Amino acid sequence: MPAEQVYSVSDFQAVCNQILETAFTGVIVEGEVASFKVNQGKYVFFDLKDDQSSVPCFMMKYALRFPLEDGMKVRVRALPKLTNWGKFSLTVQAIMPVGEGSLKKSFELLKKKLAAEGLFATEKKRPLPVQIARIGVISSTQAAGYADFCKILNERWGGLKILTAHTQVQGMVAADQIIRVLNYFNERGEVDVIAIIRGGGSADDLAVFNDEALVRAVAASKIPVITGIGHEVDESLCDLAADVVASTPSNAAQMLTKDKRQIMQEIQNDLTRTKNLFNTKIDELMAQNRGELDKIAREIVVRITTVESELQSFVRTLEELNPERVLERGYALLKGKLAAGVEIEIITERQQALAQIKTVKERK
Repeated sequence: MPAEQVYSVSDFQAVCNQILETAFTGVIVEGEVASFKVNQGKYVFFDLKDDQSSVPCFMMKYALRFPLEDGMKVRVRALPKLTNWGKFSLTVQAIMPVGEGSLKKSFELLKKKLAAEGLFATEKKRPLPVQIARIGVISSTQAAGYADFCKILNERWGGLKILTAHTQVQGMVAADQIIRVLNYFNERGEVDVIAIIRGGGSADDLAVFNDEALVRAVAASKIPVITGIGHEVDESLCDLAADVVASTPSNAAQMLTKDKRQIMQEIQNDLTRTKNLFNTKIDELMAQNRGELDKIAREIVVRITTVESELQSFVRTLEELNPERVLERGYALLKGKLAAGVEIEIITERQQALAQIKTVKERK
C-alpha cells in the first residue's frame, strides 16, 4: 500500500490556493455588506452575507470606487483564497452596489464627497467648441443609442470625422475600458470634443457612470466632454462632472451639430432680405436719376446672381458629403478593422451584411 502524501502546513495552504485558482479564475458574488472597516487608510475588510451564510472579504482601498456602508447590497469580482492563518476569504478585485436602495445611497455619498472637492463646480465647465470637425465617441457600437446618435449627426450635418471607440457601457469592467479610451483621446489630441454615449437602462445598468475613478477621469479631461447617458430623467455623476450634459444620445448629436436645413433657410432668408433692400434702393435712386443708374442696377443683378450660384454650389457640396448619397450611387461603407480574420460590417443603401476579411495587402 503506497504511503499517503504528507504536507507541511505551508505546502497544504499553497496546494489549496492552487486548486482554488484553477477552479475559480475569478468569481462574482452578490450579497450584503457587514462589519465594514478600513485599516491603516489602505486595507478594506468586510463580510459578504445572505440569509444563511457569510464570507470574509479583503481588498485594497484604492480599488474601492464606490462608497460602502453596512447593509448595502453589492456585487464583487474576487479570487477565493486560504490565508496563511487558515482563514478562507475573498480577495476583491472590483465591487459595485446593486439594487435601487444601495445604488442611491452610494450615489449620494460619493456625490457629496466629490462636490466638496469642487469636482462639479460650474466655473470649471467649458462650452462646446464653435467649430467642431472631429468627435471622439465612447460607446457600445452595438447599442441602439449609438445608432440614433450617428443617424442624427449625418442628418443634421455631413462631413464630420467621427472616431469611435467601442467599449462596454455596463458591468464591472466597463468603467476601466471607458477610462482607457478617455486617456487615449486626451493623449492623442486628435478630436475637438469627446462624447460618452449610452442609451436607457435600469439603475443597475447605469451604475458604471457613478464609478469614482471614471467620474474623476471625466472631470480631468483636457478635451471638453459631453455626456448623453440614459433617458431625460436619469442623472449620473459623470453627467455632473462633464462640461456639457445632453438628456439622451440623440440630444447629444443635436447639440454637437448645426442643422444644415436651418442654415440654408437662414441664408436664403438673408438673400431675400438683401434683394428686397437692393430693389428698394434702386427704385429710390432711379426715381432721382434713372438714366445714370441703369448700369449700377445691372451690376447689382449680376452680383445677386453670383451669390445665388454660390449658394447652390454650397448646397450641392453639403449633399455630396452626406454618406447616404454615396450609398445611393452603389458604393458601400465598411465598418471594422482591416485585418485578416476580422469580421467587418458592410452597409449598402438598403442592406447590411457581416463578412470576414481573408487577406489584406497594401495598394501599389
